[in-house]
Amino acid sequence: MERYQGDLERLHGPQLLPSHRQALQAMRRCRRQGSDLMVLQCSNCEHSVKIPHSCGHRSCPHCQHHESQQWIERQRAKLLPVEYFLITFTVPAELRPVFWQHQRATYDLLLRTCWQTIDSFARRDPKLRGKIGAHAVLHTHNRRLDYHPHVHLIVPAGAIHEQRREWRSKAKGYLFPEANLARVFRAKWFEGMRQLGLQVKSTIPREWVVHCKSVGRGEKALIYLGRYLYRGVLPEKNILSNEDGMVTFRTKDNAGMEIIQTISGGDFLWLLLRHVLPRRFRRVRDFGLLHANGKRLIQLVQLLLRVVLPDRTEPSHKPAVLCPQCGGVMEVLAVRVRGMRPLLS
Repeated sequence: MERYQGDLERLHGPQLLPSHRQALQAMRRCRRQGSDLMVLQCSNCEHSVKIPHSCGHRSCPHCQHHESQQWIERQRAKLLPVEYFLITFTVPAELRPVFWQHQRATYDLLLRTCWQTIDSFARRDPKLRGKIGAHAVLHTHNRRLDYHPHVHLIVPAGAIHEQRREWRSKAKGYLFPEANLARVFRAKWFEGMRQLGLQVKSTIPREWVVHCKSVGRGEKALIYLGRYLYRGVLPEKNILSNEDGMVTFRTKDNAGMEIIQTISGGDFLWLLLRHVLPRRFRRVRDFGLLHANGKRLIQLVQLLLRVVLPDRTEPSHKPAVLCPQCGGVMEVLAVRVRGMRPLLS
């Protein structure tokens, strides 16, 4: 990564944002010489070692696997014995320059507008007329890693009428008409842009695209999205070679066909960095009855649907580090920043 930074600055320096530079700095030092150190000691033989600390950046391909698994476990606890739908909202390519120039505002507007569209349909639907829920996840890329902002929502096919304490569901295999979703989404989006004072000079297509498909009981869709929440956009296993200033990597197209590309190291870093989100921006959000503040509501729904909850279990912990001498479990003795006193001892 370090040897390509000069190439990156030469090719894309003016486009680099502070969030890109912070991500680059973190990943460059992740688990390598010069990074922060953890001092571990074996609980059996007292052998101690110093290991480089992970950077913990959410765009780093090395880190955040544990956080991703924890998110999946939290959402599994909310699963209902109903049909789930995966609803994908996309915006026309003509809007991408506005997204790039106003990332925090437009990403937030996109997530909120998608939810408002689903929520309005559920409240007006003759079969539902209640409060629905959704897990919403923002993606900024397609399978080829092109800049392509869109949102996935995992939605249970039902709603709760809070006053009557009644669960209402739709016929199997159908939730909302895609064309109607797209029209309402488009109208809400432009109203949101107007309130933010954002304008687009190019002509915007009248027909927008929304996909709504059944995903069974929802667990597989949660696992699929969870794997991409807390890691970089390209797994290391898909980087095939790194020689003579050129990087060869593997992606897929929308049909699932494998694509092999070779580009310069600077362009490769830019391909990854442009999908780094603004600092502290939440790319995954829960809405409606699935919101974190709605625990009593989801418990009511589970009661109405006669959900048998598993015994309360402790949250999963990170895998233990084993002693290279005796195989015992090693404990963190101190966390040190190079050149500073221990932060934890």
